[in-house]
Amino acid sequence: MVYLLSCLLGHEAFSQRMKSPGKYSLDKGSGYKKRSSKKNKAKLACPITEQSQYPFQGIGIKLGDPFAITYKFYLSEHFGIALDFGKAASGLYNRYYREKFYEYIDVDTAQNGQVSYLTHNAKSDWVGELKFLWHFDAKGITPGLKVYFGVGPEIKSTQLQYQYIYASNINNGNTNELGEFDRKRSTFGPQFSLGIEYSYFQIPISAFMEVELFNDVSLDPGWRRFEGGAGLRYIFK
Repeated sequence: MVYLLSCLLGHEAFSQRMKSPGKYSLDKGSGYKKRSSKKNKAKLACPITEQSQYPFQGIGIKLGDPFAITYKFYLSEHFGIALDFGKAASGLYNRYYREKFYEYIDVDTAQNGQVSYLTHNAKSDWVGELKFLWHFDAKGITPGLKVYFGVGPEIKSTQLQYQYIYASNINNGNTNELGEFDRKRSTFGPQFSLGIEYSYFQIPISAFMEVELFNDVSLDPGWRRFEGGAGLRYIFK
């Protein structure tokens, strides 16, 4: 009787083990071992955080001045090359373009009557930037953060349309006429940049923010302008 009860209890324990496969798994030995219910999940990481991943590339959008498509080639952990091409924030240059009106107006037109600036419009305002960048690890502040500075050429091409009022005295009579003219500006100069880049994500995305100083050496030597913005790049090999 005792022997039979022992066999039944042993069979019941075996059945309970078989009914709970999440906690036990069959061992090739003489018994069962406990099986973990946690699954190892593969995590994606931005390759900027992995030194062995260099070189790689990034492409994305930059918001600011200029609003541009941005491409970056990460040559090594400390060196990269960036190329931005887009449209300048023309509204930030309204005062500058207005002050240029009397330089652009036709001399004969100005001498034959009284000319008054009315308004202007930037029909196109394109900017191209090439930057050579040096990166420094700032993980002491937060993991995945880098500080960088750079230098490179910048090219600007702007098509302006001015409107003005022309007041003339013909046969002792005053007349006012509306006039307009177009002017194309093309210039270039060196640009210096300072920024931060953050890439501690579980997806291949890099976020950056930068400020730039443009120095005109062509059309208006000595003129300087702060630019910059923020954006995101998708990172790939």
